[in-house]
Amino acid sequence: MIKIEQLSKKYKGADTYSVSDLDLFIDEKEIFGLLGPNGAGKTTLISLLCSLIKPTSGSFTIDGLTYKNPNQLKQLIGIVPQEYALYPSLTANENLKYFGSMYGLKGQLLKSKISQAIETLGLSKFANKKVSTFSGGMKRRINLIASILHEPKVLFLDEPTVGVDVQSKNVIIKYLQLLNQKGTTIIYTSHHLNEAEDFCTKVAIIDHGKIISQGKPQELISNQKKANNLEDVFLALTGKALRDHA
Repeated sequence: MIKIEQLSKKYKGADTYSVSDLDLFIDEKEIFGLLGPNGAGKTTLISLLCSLIKPTSGSFTIDGLTYKNPNQLKQLIGIVPQEYALYPSLTANENLKYFGSMYGLKGQLLKSKISQAIETLGLSKFANKKVSTFSGGMKRRINLIASILHEPKVLFLDEPTVGVDVQSKNVIIKYLQLLNQKGTTIIYTSHHLNEAEDFCTKVAIIDHGKIISQGKPQELISNQKKANNLEDVFLALTGKALRDHA
């Protein structure tokens, strides 16, 4: 589904590459975790794949499309950003109608998709409430719905459960697993390594813009001496030094 070859990105004025000669192949219907310390290049890589920024060099394809086909590519993918991408003064329904219409959805079809997703994610009684009144977990769930109304083949998730309560996190993860079972390929970043260990079918650990290890979570744990979980593997490969990043 995703083929990345020698992909690099250096921002204007930067001393180093945020993504450097990166190769990665992600199969269809995978739940693929991109894990790394702050500043490792995760968000830059996702921004490249979503055609939000252009690469300095190298190439990638998603289902055969490249950043040179931006309009077709954007119909193929869904993006759940780390920050809320919602209009706080609008209701949940109004937000979702707006975002759905951007993908060409309208009428009864759009109404039905919104209603079904809102019910599945436990938000039916809040559908006509302004998003500004919502808790963090509720906003995360609406953010997710906005990204999947057009049924994307590939869904990019940047920290989708950060700052939410356990109940919201559980509902989000179960919904994502349901989408994956229906055929959606998921690319996921998170600092919640226990969550990634359980959720992802494969992971890649990225540091300094390069993939330093990848495979099934249990394989990585088995291959790393004295590792009991994915967090142990992560610390062994990236070190314990603080990675403050601004």
